[in-house]
Amino acid sequence: MARRSRRRKTGQAGTIFAAVVLGILSIAMLGGFAWMWSRSGKGQIDASTNCPLGGPTSLTAVLIDATDPISATTMTDLKNEFRKTIGKVESGGYVRIYTLNSAPGDLTVMFDGCNPGDGSTVDSWTNNPARRQKKWEDAFGDPLSKLPDQIPNGDSASQSPIMAGIQKIKLSLFDSGLAKQDSAKRLVVASDMIEHTALYSQYRSGLDYQKYLASAADRTYGTSLDGVSVTILYIDRAKKPFKSLDHAEFWTQWVQNHHGEFEKLVGLEGLN
Repeated sequence: MARRSRRRKTGQAGTIFAAVVLGILSIAMLGGFAWMWSRSGKGQIDASTNCPLGGPTSLTAVLIDATDPISATTMTDLKNEFRKTIGKVESGGYVRIYTLNSAPGDLTVMFDGCNPGDGSTVDSWTNNPARRQKKWEDAFGDPLSKLPDQIPNGDSASQSPIMAGIQKIKLSLFDSGLAKQDSAKRLVVASDMIEHTALYSQYRSGLDYQKYLASAADRTYGTSLDGVSVTILYIDRAKKPFKSLDHAEFWTQWVQNHHGEFEKLVGLEGLN
């Protein structure tokens, strides 16, 4: 009887051990499936826009003033600053590049799309890094590396409607369905910043802010820049009727009075 009891106990112990091992394996498998499921949505992008499925993580607009010629030295520095700006756009960030034309609100879009992230930004378990690298090169990296050489640099135009251009960007991009509530909004303006239209001209009125407020331009082109960070890449002109420092102060006040965040002004090298 004692020998039979020991056999029964040994058999029960083996059954319990097997059940414990099976339970551990089941938990491990469930954990693995849960881990794979949790990562399966990460790095996925919309095939039509190259943006994350939940929308862009940020919006960056670059406005390049093409209404006056730019010297070779300044253009070289502008290209360098442009590449720095694009280099700061994170995976999932949206970029739109415009040139400013002479008619108020008339902008030409040179590039429009999201940074899909290169191969290093996706998980090899749930994505194909080589395929993502190729998409990044074709849709983002290569086009933007070539774009600075396509910046127009022609003759002087009849107007430089910078304020109207900024208003158009705010309404068409920063207020669009692409903008999420907490997404960063960045505006970079490469220009001599000499506003010159029929409604208001800094050549005629100088930098007196009260004269600007009294003009029709404030009511016509005024726009809320709430939540928008503004950087100016400043093109210096030899023939302007005011000092560059005073000019910077005018635009700082203009951005802040329109509820934007004036981040910085970068003086581009060269005189134009």
